Parts: sequence; C-alpha cells; structure tokens
Amino acid sequence: MAIRTYRPYTPGTRGRVVTDFSEVTARKPERSLVVAKHRRKGRNNRGVITCRHRGGGHKRLYRIVDFRRNKHGISAKVAAIHYDPHRNARLALLFYVDGEKRYILAPAGIAIGQELISGPKSPLEAGNALPLSAIPLGSNVHNVELYPGRGGQMARTAGSSAQVMAKEGDYVALKLPSTEVRLVRKECYATLGEVGNSEVRNTSLGKAGRRRWLGRRPQVRGSVMNPCDHPHGGGEGRAPIGRAGPVTPWGKPALGLKTRKRNKPSNRLVLRKRRRTSKRSRGGRDS
Repeated sequence: MAIRTYRPYTPGTRGRVVTDFSEVTARKPERSLVVAKHRRKGRNNRGVITCRHRGGGHKRLYRIVDFRRNKHGISAKVAAIHYDPHRNARLALLFYVDGEKRYILAPAGIAIGQELISGPKSPLEAGNALPLSAIPLGSNVHNVELYPGRGGQMARTAGSSAQVMAKEGDYVALKLPSTEVRLVRKECYATLGEVGNSEVRNTSLGKAGRRRWLGRRPQVRGSVMNPCDHPHGGGEGRAPIGRAGPVTPWGKPALGLKTRKRNKPSNRLVLRKRRRTSKRSRGGRDS
C-alpha cells in the first residue's frame, strides 16, 4: 500500500494526501454481508442533538465483520480485500471450506488465496486467531478480546497492534497501542500480526468538503461566540477565555480532565497506565 499526493492545481488538491487503494481488489461488497444502517446524525430518540457537529455525508452500507473468529478448526481462503467506509482498516473476505463467507479485519501482509484458520492449535502465522495462552511472548496481535467469546474489542484500527509481554496464572499481560499494560484472561482470542493499511496515518483530507462527505459538520471556536452561547465568548477583540482553564459549552472542564472512574472494577487489571499525551500532540482546540 502507498499514499498518493496531488499537484496544487486547486486549493483542495494543495494539501490532499490519500491512499492509492492498490491493495483493494474488489469494488462492490459481498451482498450477503451488508445491511442498512440508520445514521443518527448526533441525535437521540427524541430528535435532540446530543453530539454536535454530526450530519450529512455519503450514504453507507454496514459490513458485518467477524470479530469473534469462532469457526475453530475450519480453514478459510482469502478471496478479496474490500474497502470499509466505517473504519480506516481494510476488510478481508474469507471463503470457508463449508461454504460460509465472512469479513475479518485485513492484517498487514495478507495475500489473496492465503489460508487462514482459528483455534488453539492454529499455525503461528499472520491472520490466524488463537487464544492468548497459545501465543508466544513478544508476538504482535490485534483484534484482542476483553472477555472470552465476546469478540475482539482492542487494537482494531489501521496499523495498530498489541504486544504479548508476560504470562502469569490465568492472565496475560498485553502492551496496548496506548502504551498501557493490561492483564487479559488467557482464554481470550487474538489475531496474529498487525492491522493493515498503516499508511492511513500519513493522509490528509485537504479541504473541508471531504470532512463533510464523511458526515462531520463545521466546528466554531467558543472564543468567537457570544457569552450567551459559550463560556469562552464575549469581550473586546481577541479576549482570553477569562477562566482558569478551558471548559465545554456547558461549563465542564475540558482538554485534559480525566474522566475514568476512580473505582472502576477493571483498574486492578491495569499494570501501567497509558502515557498521557499533550494537548498539542492530541490536536486539542478551543471548545
């Protein structure tokens, strides 16, 4: 996979950087694995906006992805690599020997025609799913389960992977992409390798219109609003926010406030907390 840049023929192409889609082998999705998806546009069941800056965008069909990998001992062949509009990773279409078709997250380096299998005795090859107890130390895995049988919930974005650090008793220590080290039950399944399409981190939309195509509406800084609209608003000219720190439109602290519960039951499974990122690296902005 590679990325593609454009000559600055227009303001929109000046900063545009996109993936070249060279790894995608089929344009239309598997019809038996897509369903219609209602887009909530940031509204709740009463039609009230509860999440701002959502709406519009291109129509999408949801691809049913197999995060559980629960067809143990049944081999499958990679038939195609597909695009998924709901995630930045690619999907691999698997044809199982019993005739069933399923989508999985496409691992890096996967090839058309490759044989994949899941189960505790599967070969240690990228794309195969095994319980954490059967995966050697130092291996990179993705699509990791938090609870046995529930399906993968961690390390699913493009280019991400978790590393198996240690094994002790009924738990396996994993170093997650956030640098957090966490204990996970040894019965939980994970897929070997890392998720493909890692070059997506080097892409750039290039213009506001492409953000609209993705269903994101414009944001307005609170400091340019009136005091009745935002706590940061008001003042003469470019006035400071007038508070000890930035807040949300409803007066709650923003940009850096930790929201994790202090007595969360899973805190005992976290061996090392994630490295806290700065506002600059996190891309923070005025609410």
